[in-house]
Amino acid sequence: MELLKSKKMVKQNRKKFLLAGLGLAGVAAFFKTEKQPKIKNTTKFLTQDGRLVEIDTNKLPTTKLVASKLDIQNWIKK
Repeated sequence: MELLKSKKMVKQNRKKFLLAGLGLAGVAAFFKTEKQPKIKNTTKFLTQDGRLVEIDTNKLPTTKLVASKLDIQNWIKK
């Protein structure tokens, strides 16, 4: 009789211990989550006067224009 009581107590203690451990792990995981930093969608460009600027990619035109050699030579300020 006493042996059955002790086995029953051990099972109950294990259940309590496991449930408490899982509860603590859940609470710790909830508070430990960190927010991921937002990724910038920018592109770096060099201006005519030599400054490096970042521009949002959603503000850039989607159609691309090809610059001619004459345009590039006139664009550079000496």
